[in-house]
Amino acid sequence: MEPTIDKNIEANLSTLVLSIASSAAMSLGLAPNPQTNKKEINLEVAKFNIDLLVVLKEKTSGNTTADEDKFLAHIISDLQMKYLQANKTS
Repeated sequence: MEPTIDKNIEANLSTLVLSIASSAAMSLGLAPNPQTNKKEINLEVAKFNIDLLVVLKEKTSGNTTADEDKFLAHIISDLQMKYLQANKTS
């Protein structure tokens, strides 16, 4: 069964950021894996996805709006804090 894609979703920076952030959140056990419906923790995958967001922020610097900058910085900061919390408890 192929996944369905909402035809109203626009391909833009925010959508890309949310996609990567969702993967990080799932790897931190903050959201269930849609295939298993179980929360799973994989800190290596979470760190990789957070690092991807940091690279994206660095590589798009100067080419984003102020709102996009704030959004990306907030997402990264939030995920980094959650990563540190998860790393302490593991």
